[in-house]
Amino acid sequence: MADEADSGQKTEEPSSRKLAEARNRGQVAQSREVNTWFMLMAGTGIVLFLAPSMSRVLGGALISFMRIEPYLNENGVIWPMVGTALGKVAVAMLLPMLVAVLAAAGGTLVQIGLVFATEKIGFDVSHISPLGGIKRMFSVRSLVEFGKSLAKIGAVATVAIWMVMPSFGTILDMAREPAEAVPGELYHLTLKLLYGVLAVVTALAIIDYGYQRFAFMKSMRMSKQEQKEEHKQSEGDPKIRSRLRQIRMERSRRRMMTAVPKASVIITNPTHFAVALQYELGDSGAPRVVAKGADLIAFKIREIATANDIPIVENPPLARALYAGADIDKEIPAEHYKAVAEIISYVFRLKGKLKAQPAPN
Repeated sequence: MADEADSGQKTEEPSSRKLAEARNRGQVAQSREVNTWFMLMAGTGIVLFLAPSMSRVLGGALISFMRIEPYLNENGVIWPMVGTALGKVAVAMLLPMLVAVLAAAGGTLVQIGLVFATEKIGFDVSHISPLGGIKRMFSVRSLVEFGKSLAKIGAVATVAIWMVMPSFGTILDMAREPAEAVPGELYHLTLKLLYGVLAVVTALAIIDYGYQRFAFMKSMRMSKQEQKEEHKQSEGDPKIRSRLRQIRMERSRRRMMTAVPKASVIITNPTHFAVALQYELGDSGAPRVVAKGADLIAFKIREIATANDIPIVENPPLARALYAGADIDKEIPAEHYKAVAEIISYVFRLKGKLKAQPAPN
C-alpha cells in the first residue's frame, strides 16, 4: 500500500540526471519489434538482391552433390573438390549472415546507441530465485508482452494467409511444372509474403516503440520530494552553500583589508561608507578601487587607514556613488573622474607631491 501511494505521487517528469543514471544501469526504452523490423528488412533485402545469386550457387552445389561422380575416382572421395564446393556454399551464405548480424545490432543502436551498463555484468541471485521467476512470469509487464506476442502472431498469420490465398492455385500447380520454373515461382511468392509481413511489422514496431517509450518515461517519473532531494544533491545543502559563501566573503574581506594600507586616499560618507582608492603619479589608467565597505567594514577601513597614515576625505555623495557603482580591483567609472581627480590632487599636495593649493570644496 505504501508503494502504491508513493507511486501515485510520482507525477513529475524525470530529470536528465535520473535518465542518465538509469541509462548507466542499462534501463532504457527499447522495443523488440524495432529489432524484428530491422531483421525483416535485412531479410527482404537479402531476398531481393542476394537470393538469385545464392540460389544459383546453392543449386549448382546441390546438383553436383546429387550427381556425386565429379567427387569420386578409383581412390575414393576427392576431398579437395568437396572442400571447394563447400567453400563456395560458405561464401554464398557469409554475406547474408553478416547482413543479418548487422541488422540485429543496428536495431539496438538506432534505439539506444552505445550503452555500457557495468551493473548488468554482475551476478544477481534474484535472477535464479524460483519465487522471483514466478513473480516476473505473472507480472503485468510479462502479461502485456505475452498479449503483444499473441497479437503479433495473429496479425502476421492473418496477413500471410491473406497474401497466399490468391496464389494457392499456383502453389498446387507447381507440382506439375518443370523443376526449373519452381524457384522463380517461389521467389515471387516469398517476396509477396515479405512485403505483407513487413507492412504489419512496421506498424507493430511504431506502436510498440511508442508504448515502450511511454511506459519507460512513466516508470521514471519522480515525486516532488525526489526532485527536491536531487536538487539538493546537485546544488548542495543550503546550509553548506551558505557556509561556503560566508567563507568566500571572509577570505575576500581579508584580502581587501590587506590592500587598504596600499591605498592613496579613503573617501568616506563619513560613517556609513568608505572607499579606498589607489593611484600613483604617472599611472596611465584611472584610480583603482582596492577596498570598499559599509558600516562595520567601513569603520575597519578607516581604522586601518588611520593606522597607516592614509588621508581620509569626507565626500558623502561621491562615497555613496563609488560604493554603489565601482567594483573592487577595477578602475572607477568615467563619470567620477573629475571629482576623484580633485581629491587625488588635494592629497598629493598634502604629501608634497604637487605644489600646495587650496583644498577642494
